[in-house]
Amino acid sequence: MASLSRALRVAATCLRRSPAQGPGLRPLASGAGPTTEKSVPCQRTLKESQDPSAAARGPSRPLPSTASVVVIGGGSLGCQTLYHLAKLGVSGAVLLERQRLTSGTTWHTAGLLWQLRPSDVEVELLAHTRRVVSRDLEEETGLHTGWIQNGGLFIASNRQRLDEYKRLMSLGKAYGVESHVLSPAETKALYPLMNVDDLFGTLYVPHDGTMDPAGTCSTLARAATARGVQVIENCPVTGIRVRTDDFGVRRVAAVETEHGSIQTPCVVNCAGVWAGAVGQMAGVKVPLVAMHHAYVITERIEGIQNMPNVRDHDASVYLRLQGDALSVGGYEANPIFWEEVSDKFAFGLFDLDWDVFAQHIEGAIRRVPVLERTGVKSTVCGPESFTPDHKPLMGEAPELRGFYLGCGFNSAGMMLGGGCGQELAHWIVHGRPEKDMHGYDIRRFHHSLTDHSRWIRERSHESYAKNYSVVFPHDEPLAGRNMRRGPLHEELLERGCVFQERHGWERPGWFSPQGAAPVLPYDYCGAYGNRAHEDYAYGRLLAAEHTFDFPPHHDVIKKECLACRGAAAVFDMSYFGKFYLVGPDARKAADWLFSADVSRPPGTTVYTCMLNHRGGTESDLTVSRLAPGPQASPLAPAFEGDGYYLAVGGAVAQHNWSHITTVLQDREFRCQLIDSSEDLGLISVQGPASRAILQEVLDADLSNEAFPFSTHKLVRAAGHLAEVRSRRGNNSRCQRGLARRQARFRARDSRVPSRSILAAAWMWPSQGSAASAQPALWNGCVCCGHPGHRTVLSTIRGLPPRDAGSPPEVTARNHRGRAARERFCDYPGHRCAVLLVATTARCTERGPT
Repeated sequence: MASLSRALRVAATCLRRSPAQGPGLRPLASGAGPTTEKSVPCQRTLKESQDPSAAARGPSRPLPSTASVVVIGGGSLGCQTLYHLAKLGVSGAVLLERQRLTSGTTWHTAGLLWQLRPSDVEVELLAHTRRVVSRDLEEETGLHTGWIQNGGLFIASNRQRLDEYKRLMSLGKAYGVESHVLSPAETKALYPLMNVDDLFGTLYVPHDGTMDPAGTCSTLARAATARGVQVIENCPVTGIRVRTDDFGVRRVAAVETEHGSIQTPCVVNCAGVWAGAVGQMAGVKVPLVAMHHAYVITERIEGIQNMPNVRDHDASVYLRLQGDALSVGGYEANPIFWEEVSDKFAFGLFDLDWDVFAQHIEGAIRRVPVLERTGVKSTVCGPESFTPDHKPLMGEAPELRGFYLGCGFNSAGMMLGGGCGQELAHWIVHGRPEKDMHGYDIRRFHHSLTDHSRWIRERSHESYAKNYSVVFPHDEPLAGRNMRRGPLHEELLERGCVFQERHGWERPGWFSPQGAAPVLPYDYCGAYGNRAHEDYAYGRLLAAEHTFDFPPHHDVIKKECLACRGAAAVFDMSYFGKFYLVGPDARKAADWLFSADVSRPPGTTVYTCMLNHRGGTESDLTVSRLAPGPQASPLAPAFEGDGYYLAVGGAVAQHNWSHITTVLQDREFRCQLIDSSEDLGLISVQGPASRAILQEVLDADLSNEAFPFSTHKLVRAAGHLAEVRSRRGNNSRCQRGLARRQARFRARDSRVPSRSILAAAWMWPSQGSAASAQPALWNGCVCCGHPGHRTVLSTIRGLPPRDAGSPPEVTARNHRGRAARERFCDYPGHRCAVLLVATTARCTERGPT
C-alpha cells in the first residue's frame, strides 16, 4: 500500500483529473480496486443493511394517517430530535427516512466531539451531546453507542493561537470542562509520535472523544420508539401540503410520500444536504450548499493506540484515532461543490481529488512525521452541507408556520446533534428553545439573502475555508458583500469609511485616514480560476485588526468619540429596521408586545423592550406613535385606527419582524406590519452642537419648549420632508456604546423576567462620587417610565474611586452569575460608566416594584 508521501507524488502525476471530468459518484460497494473497501465506522453494519430491493418493498412499517410531528431525515439530527421529542412526551411523532438510517451524510462522518468552542452556548450543547451518547442512551437501552473517550489535543504553533486556547480553557472552567494548557515537552510526553519543535503549546481536553454514527443513531431510534414514537425507513417524502387559514397565514397541513400521506401540523426538516429540496416542497428557503468533504484512513501505526484526537488549526488538519490507525482530514481553501444533488444518493462516496486533499497530507506529515512512511488504507469522500456563517439552521421558518429547520450542520451534526436536538424539540413543544439560540435561528438571515445563490455560495465557501482560522473579535467577511447599501454609501466611501457587514447591510464602522477602502467582489481565495486580489486596501485594514488587543483603528475611533463629545457627529443608521405597525388593533398589539406604555399621544417616542409570551426580552427598540391619515406620505403609510413607527437594530431586524408577525398571527390582532427598511434612510446627529447644526437646516423650532424630549415631528430639511426625533441631550457615541452593551446584556437570556431591573446609570461630576454608597437618584424612572418620577436604587456596588484620566474597570455579576467587565469613558473630567447589576428599585411615587 502506498505511503502518504508517495500519495502526494502520485497526485501530481497519475491521479490528476482533467477539469472537464466531473467528480464521479462511487457507491460503497463499487467495483474492484484498492479503495473499494471503505474503513469507515461500522462499515460492516452499514453494508449489510444496504439492500437494493428495500425501496421496492415499500416502507418498513405502515404509515399512520396522522402525526403530531413528522421529522424528515434519519441522520444524527433527525434521530436526536425524535428522541428528545419523545422525552418531552410527544408520543405521536414520526420519523421518515427515504432509505435507511444514516444513509445520507451521517454514516461516513468522522464522529469527533470537541467540548470546547468559542461560544458558551455551544459548550452547553456539546456537553449535552456527550452526556446523551456516553451515559443516557446506555442507561436507557443497555446498548453501547460506540463512544470512545480518548481525549482531544489542540495544537498552537503561534502565540495568538495559544491565547485563543487559553480563552477556551477559561470558558471551559466555567462549565466544568476539564482542560490543560501543555508545554511542548508535556505534549511530547503525552503524544510521543508528534513533532513539537514548532509548538508554542497545546490545549489538552481529556474527556473529548469519538462517536460511532451508526451505533449512536440506532440506539437513539430504539430509545425513542420505546417511548411511543415511530421510525419508518424506505419512505421518501414527495411533497408538503400547505393550507391557508382564515387570516391568510400559511400553515403545514400534511406530508405526502410515495406510499400515502400523513396529516400533521408540524414538519421538521432534518434532511441534511437534501434540506433545500425538502424546503422547496413547502416554499421555504433553506440557505445551504453541498460540498465534498473527505478524510483518508492510514494503515496500522505502531504506538498510536490510545492517543488523543488532534486538531491542528494552523495546518487546517485533524487526526482522528481509529483503532491502531489514524483518519486524516481537514478544511481546504478550494473545496469541491456538489452542483447537482442527487435524490438517489445513499451510502455513497465520491472519488477523492488528491489535488485538493494534498494540503492536508502535508500538514499531517509535518505534525506526525511517521505518517510519511505509513500507507493509505482507504479514502472517504462524501457530501456535507454548509451554510453562509458555518452555523446550523434551526427554528421555525418565517415563510410557513409549523415548518421547522434542523439542518446545515457543517459536518458537525454528530457533535452538536444532542444539544441541538434537545433545543429543537423544546422549540417545537414550547414555542421557543431553552437556551439563547439566536446564532442558529434561521431568522438571523434577512429574507432577501436566503435565496440569493451568489451570496449563499460565496459566504459558505469563505466560512468553510476559514473554519480553522483564529476567531478575532474585529473580523469581517470578504464574501457576499455589497448586498444592501444605504443611500449615503458612496458619499461615505469617498470619505474613507471602512464598512462592516450586518444583516447584509454595508454599515459604517469607522473612517480610515488612508482614504477610500472599497469592498471588492469576492475572489474565492484565488481558487476556481479566480485571480486573488492584489494591493487590496480593505483586506489590509482587516488583516491589521486580527488581534485580541486594541486594533490599530482604536485611536481613530477615539478621535471620533472625542469629536462627538466636544462638538457633533453624524451617524448613518440606515441599516436599522424601519417598520410600521398600523390598523384597528395596533394599540392592543403594542400593549402586548412592548414593556413600556406606548399608548401616548401622536408625536411621542418611547424607548422600550419587546417581550415574548413568557415575559422575557426579545429586543430593544424605539416606538413612535403616529397620527392616522387617509393619505400616505413619503414617511408614513395611510391607515385608520392606531399606528406606530418602529426603529429596531439592523442586525436583528429579521428576527424582530418574524417575532412581531408571529404574535399578530397567534393573537389574531387586526393590524398590519409594513417593512420600509429599504425605502427610508436614518441619520443620527449627536453631540453638544447637534441642536445648533440641525437648526440651520430644518424649518422647525428645536428649542426645549417647542421640541421636548421623547417627541418626534415631520419637518423639512433643505426642502425635503424628514422626521426628527428628540433624544436625550449629549447622547454621544460613548454613551451609546455603553447602552448597547447593556442592551446586549439584557437580551442575553430571554428567560429573564421583564420586571428584573438591569440598570444603566451614567454618573456625572454633578451627581457626586461614583464610589458613593448612598442610594442613587436620577430623573426619569426605570420602574414606571414616567419622566417626572425618580428611581432609587438601593445599592450601587463595585464602583472604585477614580482620578481624571485614569479610567478604571468595574466587575459586576450578571444574572447568570458570570463576571462582566465594563470600562469607564476615558474623556478627561467625565465619570461616564455603565453599571450592570440586578438590584432592587423603587419608584419615589409608586413605591417598590
